[in-house]
Amino acid sequence: MNPLSLMLMAAALLTGAPALAADYHAPRNALGQPDLQGIWNTHFFLPMEARPDMPSLTLSEAEATAYARKLNAEAGKLAIFAQDPEVAEIRADPGRSDLAIVKGQRRTRQVVQPADGMLPLTPGMRGQMRFIEQLLRTQTEPPFPKDDPEVRPNWERCVVGWGQPPIASTGDINPRQIVQTKDAVVILTEYGPDLRIIPLTDKHGSLSMAGPLGDAIARWEGDTLVVETTGLPAKDAIRPFPTLFVPQSAKVIERYTRVSKTELLYQYTVVDPSIYTAPWLAEYSLFASSRPIYEFACHEGNYSLPNILAGARADEKARAKK
Repeated sequence: MNPLSLMLMAAALLTGAPALAADYHAPRNALGQPDLQGIWNTHFFLPMEARPDMPSLTLSEAEATAYARKLNAEAGKLAIFAQDPEVAEIRADPGRSDLAIVKGQRRTRQVVQPADGMLPLTPGMRGQMRFIEQLLRTQTEPPFPKDDPEVRPNWERCVVGWGQPPIASTGDINPRQIVQTKDAVVILTEYGPDLRIIPLTDKHGSLSMAGPLGDAIARWEGDTLVVETTGLPAKDAIRPFPTLFVPQSAKVIERYTRVSKTELLYQYTVVDPSIYTAPWLAEYSLFASSRPIYEFACHEGNYSLPNILAGARADEKARAKK
């Protein structure tokens, strides 16, 4: 059996549906499906991996408040955010200083398996992650190519937002709305906006037809909606904030499980043996929101792109003269 098949088998075991409270049963819609419909949102900062200063997955309320404020203060010092007025707003809002709550626990990271909280990256990819994160601390732009507009990442051009799977960013500006039909599940994320119409089937379409959000199919496993996506864009392989690698060859497995009236557990795995040595599981919860989805206007990247490319050409000329 090849490495990809082994990883897929292990991922299927690793991302099993969570154990639900004995007294909770997800309501059913008119089709008899677990009802996940509504608008769900997050409202916290949550690192991807365990940090050297925080090996524990869970914290008490008092510890969580202190640690979250530390994370927010560090985020405000990143060079890439230095001129961003939203950072000042986030740091001034005590409500955004909370760590995530997952089934009643304050969490310090998204990765829950492996137990050490670290993505099982190959040594070469771990080195790349350190390099990228160092750049984000010291420079004002992520390390993306500058040859022409087509090689820049889709999210910079507002072609996609934060709906590209898996969704690792947890700021409160990206609520998700879920609508269910007999043949498909629709997931709309506000930041983009990104609309995914995901058929309930076991067969993917042609990867040549996959768009910026990839080719997704869905199925029900008990009370859990499982979404499997392939064919994501190669130029979006690097995801910042938090840093994550999702190559074009990867398979993304997302799971949505309603664990209470107001809480929706979101779990995901990226399967790709070229960069990950074993399966892993990340998770956080979304919570029911009473606010509607709004139109999201995104144009900053398109406006700045000419300056990004012109600056790169100026740098090239300066180096050539030396």
